[in-house]
Amino acid sequence: MPKARLFDGKKFMWDGLEYDDEEKAGSVEKGYAEKGFEVRTCSEEGKVFIYTRRVVTEVVVE
Repeated sequence: MPKARLFDGKKFMWDGLEYDDEEKAGSVEKGYAEKGFEVRTCSEEGKVFIYTRRVVTEVVVE
């Protein structure tokens, strides 16, 4: 499984896990969305994979 994928011209990173069904993947996807991530899923060979991205909006320099 590729670690990065393009969806609509935007780069998304794989979360590194394989989900056995859409229901489990859906609950994880919802959690990422609540944390401010853009989320895409894809299904291959009976598994569901989640890809996420988040644009940095603030940089803190100490």
